[in-house]
Amino acid sequence: MKLFKIKGGVHPDDCKTLTAKRSIETLPLPKLLHIPLQQHIGSPAAAVVRRGEQVKKGQLLAHSQGMISAPVHAPTSGRVVGVGSYPAHHASGLSVRTITLKPDGREQWVDTSATPADPFTLPPEEIATRVAAAGIVGMGGATFPAAVKLNLRTRYTLNTLVINGAECEPFLTSDDRLMQEHGAEVIDGIRIMAHALGVKNIIIGIENNKPDAQSAMETAALKFPEIAIARLPTRYPMGSEKHLVQTLTGLETPARGLTADIGVVVHNVATAMAVRDALRQQQPLLSRIVTVSGGAVREPKNLRALIGTPVADLLDYCGGFTSPPARLISGGPMMGQQLPSTRVPIIKGSNGVLALTAKETANDTVMPCIRCASCVRACPCGLIPLEMANFARSGELEGAVAFGLMDCIACGSCAYVCPSNIPLVQYFNYAKGELTARQRTEHKQAETKRLAELRSERMEKQKQAKRAALAKRKQAARAQQQEKATGAEA
Repeated sequence: MKLFKIKGGVHPDDCKTLTAKRSIETLPLPKLLHIPLQQHIGSPAAAVVRRGEQVKKGQLLAHSQGMISAPVHAPTSGRVVGVGSYPAHHASGLSVRTITLKPDGREQWVDTSATPADPFTLPPEEIATRVAAAGIVGMGGATFPAAVKLNLRTRYTLNTLVINGAECEPFLTSDDRLMQEHGAEVIDGIRIMAHALGVKNIIIGIENNKPDAQSAMETAALKFPEIAIARLPTRYPMGSEKHLVQTLTGLETPARGLTADIGVVVHNVATAMAVRDALRQQQPLLSRIVTVSGGAVREPKNLRALIGTPVADLLDYCGGFTSPPARLISGGPMMGQQLPSTRVPIIKGSNGVLALTAKETANDTVMPCIRCASCVRACPCGLIPLEMANFARSGELEGAVAFGLMDCIACGSCAYVCPSNIPLVQYFNYAKGELTARQRTEHKQAETKRLAELRSERMEKQKQAKRAALAKRKQAARAQQQEKATGAEA
């Protein structure tokens, strides 16, 4: 099929040979599972279990709160040994509310004896409801609740479902192996999502450095003429939602808009597999495939791990470290988050754990900007990173916004090509975080002012009510005195 050119992008060494030929292995049950209530964009889930409670596999542990949220389920049967704080899945030093589960080894499922209905006989809203109840989120890393996207048909005129199989981050091969080993199931999940969205046109984009996955998906899709497999050029960040859509359709998503604005919805291949499991087998999202790789890992592998499994268990299963890693990352090296320790758990958005050597990490020696404009040429969003960084570094966030800060997808292409090793993307993430903090502060101040005004109004009404009551009592007393006086005269 015809592809369209996009601006910018880089070509880092993909380093996928470490695990591209490694079949998916199932990780043994860990001793403890630490299941965070915040594994998705939006509001955290609210726990419905208590310490000491015995739970079954697939049982609801925490329900969603609000429209943008997702429930959490027990990855296996066992006993809840704690509900409290646990180290977060990033290097901020913060903790998140977490349910700790001690597996009992029985793998006893919650009752799912009812025969599941054929998904293609269900109305679209029912499919979205079941996907929401299964706790499925975007598994390419964004972790946006999948059911919200499936409901976009009610607000937008949709015509195309794009499936992201690009997996453009270096080292990661979890999606590659999923497509190779479970192509038919992935296609089934894709068709279910297309049915829910009410679209007839489906495009699956897969980069050319995954020829086996391309062939497997083409074979699995042979019976379905509505599905097209697009062989994409290997280029980072081809997996970026808006750039993938532009490459496949030639349509550009409006700034700060959604791909739904141009009639397209994008889902990841792993999300499609999770949807298929939820609709066909009534299974909530309990596990995911994780690539464990990097020069410091003794035996890099692709592992199916239960949600809540400590990173240490994955690394131990891969033989541990050959040498202390220079950097430990969740996700890919371009957009992933540095892990504070191996104690943190695998969550729904964990597609990789990388233990990188010093040779595999960027030079940390920062030098002055030489205004070479390499970052400008590399930016896939057509921004001017060097100017945005100058404003962000000096604290002039409004200036950074004026230069397109909110359109930055934090892909890291600019930092990758910078000859001065300036951590550009870190400046942008800092600036976005500061803006969010300011907005929260302003919202809090406005809310405090509103509540104070409401209190003043309430107090004034109470004073007026008291004055009215006092006046009424006085009037009644006077009337009573007059009545007594009139009676005495008579």
